[in-house]
Amino acid sequence: MDPLDLRPSPISGAWYESHPQALAAGIDSYLDQAELPELHGRVVAVIAPHAGHYYSGAVAGYAFAAVRGASPEVVAVISPMHHPYPAALLTARHDAYATPLGGVRIDKTLLAALDGHLKPALGFGVTPVPNDPEHSLEIELPFLQRALAGHFTLLPVMVRAQEPEISQALGEALAACLRDKQALLVASTDLSHFFDQETACLLDAEMLRRIESFAPESLFVAERTGRGFACGHAAVAAVLWAARSLGADTVKVLRHATSGDVSGDYRRVVGYGAAAVLKSGTG
Repeated sequence: MDPLDLRPSPISGAWYESHPQALAAGIDSYLDQAELPELHGRVVAVIAPHAGHYYSGAVAGYAFAAVRGASPEVVAVISPMHHPYPAALLTARHDAYATPLGGVRIDKTLLAALDGHLKPALGFGVTPVPNDPEHSLEIELPFLQRALAGHFTLLPVMVRAQEPEISQALGEALAACLRDKQALLVASTDLSHFFDQETACLLDAEMLRRIESFAPESLFVAERTGRGFACGHAAVAAVLWAARSLGADTVKVLRHATSGDVSGDYRRVVGYGAAAVLKSGTG
């Protein structure tokens, strides 16, 4: 059997611990410390930040504590692409992601299905790229590896496009691919960048209010008008559209903090939020 083609991590040892035991212990601590409100319904998706674990790990812990012990067969992680690739939607051209906790295999069958749904809708699909440097997707994987029970495969998509119609088409395509699966969706985003603490909290509250109102189209309006910011707003919107198509009806914001709450420097902060997207009842 041929060995897996692993996407090497460009951020292990910098953005998070490279030693497996230390990484596992740190993530478990974040999960243990999360004090969740009562969540009514099944968690279809979570929204989590993607800074280094030192800065945003405590907030991310709230998102992944909401699915701790769950056992989806596939997890779709939708993140922004911060680097200047020409394609609108990208994925890793590898068999699996490497993390210190082991490899996470990419579901190539589902990727092909997603591509097949997107091309008639948009005229293009998901572009695979080798050795991408993007941190915002990979940073979520160790949390998933510690929080979830059992094996899962990965459907990774990095969103470069900023147009709502592309996010909506991606969301609808994700729902079509995942409808008959035991699946979890993860949207990766940070919130405002480099405002003072007071301003950041106002901007973040507005963006989180729009996320909690389950109005994905309004995230683009917030960005365009400067009323709220999220570097992964297009990824979040796609996940909200997908979750709605899969029957979700409620978004619950679980936590907000800033880098200043960790560093003590409140002059130029980055905002972090965690949320769960829920389907009422038990179905």
